[in-house]
Amino acid sequence: MASDLSSFLKDELANTLEQLLSKSSTIDSVSELDLDSLDDSQCIDVSVKFDFANISSTWNFFIPTITATKFEYYMLGGMGDLKEHIDDEIADAVNEIVSNICGSITTAVNAQSFPDVTSMKSELKGSSIKDFKDIGDSGKKYFLDVSLDSEKLPIYISFDDIVIPYFSQITGSSSSEEQEAPQASQSTSVPASNSASIQSPELGTNSLLSEEASQNLQLLYNIKLKLSVRLGTKNFLLKDILRWDIGEIIELEQMVNEPLEILINGIKIGEGEAVIVEGKFGLKIKSIGNGSLKLNQLGL
Repeated sequence: MASDLSSFLKDELANTLEQLLSKSSTIDSVSELDLDSLDDSQCIDVSVKFDFANISSTWNFFIPTITATKFEYYMLGGMGDLKEHIDDEIADAVNEIVSNICGSITTAVNAQSFPDVTSMKSELKGSSIKDFKDIGDSGKKYFLDVSLDSEKLPIYISFDDIVIPYFSQITGSSSSEEQEAPQASQSTSVPASNSASIQSPELGTNSLLSEEASQNLQLLYNIKLKLSVRLGTKNFLLKDILRWDIGEIIELEQMVNEPLEILINGIKIGEGEAVIVEGKFGLKIKSIGNGSLKLNQLGL
């Protein structure tokens, strides 16, 4: 059975829009697209190539006029007049947004170490302004009902057949179809529920505590623990530190595209990435816990 990437697509699309447009973003629903029901006549068709394991797949993002014009307007901070039609500036803004979305998807998926989705890469192949009547042969299409601060802005996406089994939650592909998905190795695929359990607040399969231990620790649940996020570290000589002054730039060893370390009481318990939530820094968990982590390591 192929690993399900549906949650990564929805989560990273919403998070990226929220960061770039400074608007609270949610994906309210995903459904198969009925071209006959579309009101817009034009869209920006952004083609993106995804490579992972032994698979090469092309996804097309179709951004209708109503969504594309709002995207550029919000990227400019809501300054100026809202355009009524797609132009080159709007197309450039949409390309940048889609490129960031795809980059976030590959980063999030690669952090999970799925055995059948390895070393995922994305490459924007091009974009063009099209009439919706001309997109009929671009694969199976789906409607993403996106809300930006409660404002509905639709996004449409199509997948080619080879990647359909990897989006079973969205596409509804059957188990028999999933079994036909190409495999990178003989290892057993990680269940689709794995990605969701990482973000769940309940104690479950990805919890820091085993099921048996969690049943005996309810009295400790209200103990406060200090969470911190480590950007990076570097060793310095004392004589160098003493020469520091205001305005000094300290270069860390951590690369900007590497995940941040999540610490509880000074103990690393996982990794994540920085996000913006209503103008404040937040943290999105990418991986958490392992079987060897003990309560006494956290100071309990």
